[in-house]
Amino acid sequence: MGSETADRATAREIVTVGQLNRAVAGLLERSFPLLWVSGEISNLTRAASGHWYFSLKDAQASVRSVMFRGRNQHVPFTPANGDRVELRAQVSLYEARGDFQLNVEQMREAGAGDLFQQFLRLKARLEAEGLFDASRKRSLPPQPRCIGIVTSPQAAALRDVLTTLARRAPQVPVVLYPASVQGAQAPAELCRALAAAAARAECDVLLLVRGGGAIEDLWAFNDEGLARAIAASPIPVISGVGHETDFTIADFVADQRAPTPTGAAMRAVPDRADLLVSLERDRRRLLLAWRRQIEQREQRLDVATRLLRPPSLLHAQRAARVEQLARRLAVAGERAAGERGARLAAACAALRPPELAVRAARLDGAARALGTALRTRVEGAASRLAHAGAALDLVSPRGVLARGYAIVTGPDGSIVRRGTALAPGDAVSVALGEGGFDARVTSAGHAKPASDTGEH
Repeated sequence: MGSETADRATAREIVTVGQLNRAVAGLLERSFPLLWVSGEISNLTRAASGHWYFSLKDAQASVRSVMFRGRNQHVPFTPANGDRVELRAQVSLYEARGDFQLNVEQMREAGAGDLFQQFLRLKARLEAEGLFDASRKRSLPPQPRCIGIVTSPQAAALRDVLTTLARRAPQVPVVLYPASVQGAQAPAELCRALAAAAARAECDVLLLVRGGGAIEDLWAFNDEGLARAIAASPIPVISGVGHETDFTIADFVADQRAPTPTGAAMRAVPDRADLLVSLERDRRRLLLAWRRQIEQREQRLDVATRLLRPPSLLHAQRAARVEQLARRLAVAGERAAGERGARLAAACAALRPPELAVRAARLDGAARALGTALRTRVEGAASRLAHAGAALDLVSPRGVLARGYAIVTGPDGSIVRRGTALAPGDAVSVALGEGGFDARVTSAGHAKPASDTGEH
């Protein structure tokens, strides 16, 4: 019985390898939060999937590491075997093989942490001042007459730039403004080189170039004084510092940033071969246009020549025309004179002397008839006027008054038609056929016999 109980307890404690590794991985991840680890890269492999596999080692030990594609896309440099780096990683276990490993979240070059923070602070301050604004940056000359290079005479970047310029634009002169590109003295020398280029004013564009390196090697191009010297330069500046993944403060302040020194040279000048091709194309277009113009003008000349006649021919034609018109005018004049003469003769033949006696008799008869008609009309008008005057006298107030009637006007000047319109004591005026008089009413309102007399 005792052995059977022990066997069952032992069976309950048995786990699979996968369960064991999963438990250990969970324990590691819970026990170790994200932390920074420094070391040297070795055995770096970039898989087809885009993941990076490598070992991080120092003098005492090494640890397997993996950085997945979604994370390594944000690394600002290209790591290589032997590079000293600092990793922000999660301690874990690869369950399939039981390998202890680091799952890398971030990677930076060793010692770059503090420098990078300084870089970010300076970048933010200068950006707030407007030194990076696109509005203050100048366009590059399309065809520079002279190119200045600010770099070290011993720099490999200088050879790359000169080779590129010689290939693309051998006709453009180049001036070197020497300065250190690394070390404590480099920022001041770079500023002096920029000032010398501005004072000499012999170049149309400046190339500020340096080859790649660690952040410490490129630190001179993160100097605030150099950034302000670039911004104040009266000559456009192209920055070509480091590799494509390297960024410095000079890149942000410069009028243009190139990924490499060679790229800066390519941006400074157009390719001579391209210019020759463009020039040849323009030459052919100009020649074709010139030929078309010549052909069109020759054609116009041919047309004008056909239309143009000699002045002597024009003179002869016009003289003949004038002679023809003169003959036509003479014939027309003779015809008009003959027609007018015939009409005048006919008019003279039709004209006879006036019969004065007959016309005088007619005039006397007309005068007598006019006198008779005038008298008859005057007499008729006088008769009608007399009848009208007599009819008017019959209805005239004066005629009525002359027959013994009177017109009485009351105190208010109105004609009195009824006795009831007056009152005793009213003053009235009486108009007669001849003259009139004023009276005062003694009684009113009744009619009196015509034979009565008395005061009114």
